[in-house]
Amino acid sequence: MLRRFPCSRSNALKESKVSRRTGYLVAIAVIAGAVGLAVVLVSLAPEPDTHEPPSQIPYVDTARIVAGTGPIPVRGAGTVRPSAEVDIAPQVAGRVVWVDVDFASGRHVEAGQVLFRVEEADYEFRVREAEAALAARQVALLEAREDAAIAQAEYERYAERQPENASGDPNPLTLHIPQLKAAQAALAREEAALAQAKLALSRTRVSAPFDGVVHDESVDVGQLVTPGQSVGRLFSSDAVEVVVSLADADAALVPRLWEYEGERQRVAAVVLAEYGDVAFSWPGYVDRPDPSLDAETRTIDVIVHVPEPFAPGIPAGSVANPGTTPPLLVGKFVEVAIEGLVPADYFRVRRAALQADNEIWTVRDDGTVRVVPVRVLQRIDDDVYVTGELEDGLLAVTGGIRFATNGMAVRAGEAPTR
Repeated sequence: MLRRFPCSRSNALKESKVSRRTGYLVAIAVIAGAVGLAVVLVSLAPEPDTHEPPSQIPYVDTARIVAGTGPIPVRGAGTVRPSAEVDIAPQVAGRVVWVDVDFASGRHVEAGQVLFRVEEADYEFRVREAEAALAARQVALLEAREDAAIAQAEYERYAERQPENASGDPNPLTLHIPQLKAAQAALAREEAALAQAKLALSRTRVSAPFDGVVHDESVDVGQLVTPGQSVGRLFSSDAVEVVVSLADADAALVPRLWEYEGERQRVAAVVLAEYGDVAFSWPGYVDRPDPSLDAETRTIDVIVHVPEPFAPGIPAGSVANPGTTPPLLVGKFVEVAIEGLVPADYFRVRRAALQADNEIWTVRDDGTVRVVPVRVLQRIDDDVYVTGELEDGLLAVTGGIRFATNGMAVRAGEAPTR
């Protein structure tokens, strides 16, 4: 019996080598396919975006410099007050017998209009008594004159008969001169008493001293009043005033402020007041300054005169509804714009462009900074008015950097205009 084991073992070894070789080939094929696929994917992938490195030149916000024209406005605020205000009070005592329907709070009255009357009977009686007393004194004066004439005639006859005894001046009592003077003085006293009685009678009618508006009226028919008792207030309707407190720097911009009244040309002003959601304006002018500083605020009070406060205001910037246009109300807090000086060359710049030490950083056409010292004339809202070596249309730095030097390079972006 033959054994074939060695032959089977040899075949197994051969098969094992073949399988290993096949595995290697498969692995190589897989790796090659993966590499090929990766190459294809890489070749098909988009190229990444390239960016330049950011600029090292700082970016700044800027605004245009505008050359100023016309007067520089001087802004202030104050409370409207009447140009004249008086208490309405009788000068004589008595019972009120009549009151005008216009003598009521808020009503307009005219100069000389009778507001109310006090009972006249007592004062009419006093006038009659004074007239009677005056008539009696007139008769007494006639008698005194007649007596004086008779005395003078008798003295002259006596002097002719006895010239040696009448050589000196006669006694005044002999000629009734003191008696005549006393009668004349008594007549003058009664004339004054009659005038005083008539004056008291005329004062039973209380009249308005000027055109105005009644305020706080408190009198009725039948009420007893006494001299000096206030029964209402009246303020002038022909004009009002606004006291505007200004710093001395602002007051220095008001032209001809300290000239004498007779020489001063009126400086125009506009008073602005809000009523509802609409702003209204009234024209006025600078009337006078207060020649003393306010003890607390150290400001100068400038009085602005508004000649027609009860005329309808002019809507500013919007249209008012019909029938809602108000007058300039007394006691209203208002804003005031005064026409200031007109400098030869000045500029309006955004307030944010004004740097420390009163400097403006301008941007040249080549993108470099120039530091320009300026003199500040006025600050209003978001703008400043300055003088200096500036030009109309230049860009001024308003933000983006904290410091700048002459020649510093910047990238400018202009802020939107207002």
